[in-house]
Amino acid sequence: MSGQFLHNLLLFGRVLRKLGLDINPGRIMDLVSALEHIEIGRKSDFFYAARTLLVHDREDLPLFDEAFALFWRKPSESWEIPWQGLTRRRKPPGPVVTHPPLKAGMPAANDANASSGQELTIIEITRTYSDRELLRHKNFAEMNAEEAEAVKRMMANMLWKVSERRTRRKRPGKGHYLDLRRTLRRGLRSEGEIFRWSYREPKWKPRTLIVIADISGSMERYTRLLLHFIYGMKAALQQPVEAFVFSTRLTRITRPLQTRDLDSALKNVGELVHDWAGGTRIGESLKTFNFEWGRRVLGRGAVVLIISDGWDRGDTKLLEREMARLKRNSHRLIWLNPLLGEPDYEPLTRGIRAALPHIHDFLPVHNLASLEDLAIRLSDLH
Repeated sequence: MSGQFLHNLLLFGRVLRKLGLDINPGRIMDLVSALEHIEIGRKSDFFYAARTLLVHDREDLPLFDEAFALFWRKPSESWEIPWQGLTRRRKPPGPVVTHPPLKAGMPAANDANASSGQELTIIEITRTYSDRELLRHKNFAEMNAEEAEAVKRMMANMLWKVSERRTRRKRPGKGHYLDLRRTLRRGLRSEGEIFRWSYREPKWKPRTLIVIADISGSMERYTRLLLHFIYGMKAALQQPVEAFVFSTRLTRITRPLQTRDLDSALKNVGELVHDWAGGTRIGESLKTFNFEWGRRVLGRGAVVLIISDGWDRGDTKLLEREMARLKRNSHRLIWLNPLLGEPDYEPLTRGIRAALPHIHDFLPVHNLASLEDLAIRLSDLH
C-alpha cells in the first residue's frame, strides 16, 4: 500500500467529516487494517469495506455513496467536484447538557445558544464520584454484599478470548501453499488453461480452556465471586471450557454451568459438590484429573487455569509429580493465586513451593483488574 494512497484515504476521511459524518481516526485505522484482507484493485471490494467501517447511520448511506463516487474517480475525468450539493440532513437540536453555574448570576448556557433564536432545552449536570474504578482494584475478600453484586455485573460484561492454535490442515486463502486441486478444477472452466493459481493457508482452531478451582476453607472468601467468574468465562467463549472444583476430592461442574440462568447454575453446582470449605488435597485432586479426565479434555493444546492459594494438607511429592505430568500434557499452565495481590505475600507454603517449578505463569486473581489482565494474557499466548 503506497503512501500516496494512504494520504488520499485520510483526505477522504476529512471530506466525510466535513460533510457531517461521524468519522474519527480509529475508524480510518480499522479501514487501513481491513484493506490488507481484500483486493484493493477491485473497486467494489474497497467500496463495501469503506462503507461498512465508516458509515454507522442508515441515513448517511446515500451521502457516502455519492461522496465516494465523486472522490474516487478516474484521473481522466474532470477534477471539479460539486461538493455544494452534498449536505447531511440535520437532526433537530436536542437538549443542551451543561454544567451548573459556578457563581450566582452567571449564565448556565452558552450565549450563542441563547441568541440563536432556537428554543433549546438546557439540562444542568453535576459530576459525581463513580466507584467503578475503586471496585476494579478492591480485593474480593474485603467487599460487602452490595459491592460484590456490582462486581458480578461487571464480570458478566467482560470480554474473553483465548488465542487459537495452528493445525496441520489447510484451507483456501492467500497463504504460500499451492492448491493444485483447486487450480486444476478452476482451469477446467477455461479448457485447461490456468490463468490464476489457487493457494492455501494454515487453519486455526480455538484452544480448549480448563479451569480447576480450589473451594477449600482457606478459599471461602473468594469462592462465590470466582464461580461467577468461571460462569461468565464459559458463557462468553465459543470454544470448549471444562470446569472442575476441588477441596478433598475433584468434582466436574461443566454440565451444571451450561444452564443459561446464573442462579440455577450455581444452585446445581451447590447440590453437586459435597466438600465445600473442607480441607485441601491438591495433589490427590490433580491425580484424579490427570488419570480420569486428562485424555478426554487435555488434547489439542489445552490451556489450564488452577485457582488456589496453595495451602495443602496432602503429600507434596505427589503434588509435584502431578503438576509435572499436567504441564507436559497442556500448552499453558497458569496458576492464579488470590493471595498474590497482597504486597507482603511470599510463596512460602509447601504446596506453592512444590508447584512453582512446573508453572508457566503465576498470577494474582484478587480483584477485577487482575481478571482484566488475565483476559489480555489469554488472548495472546503465542
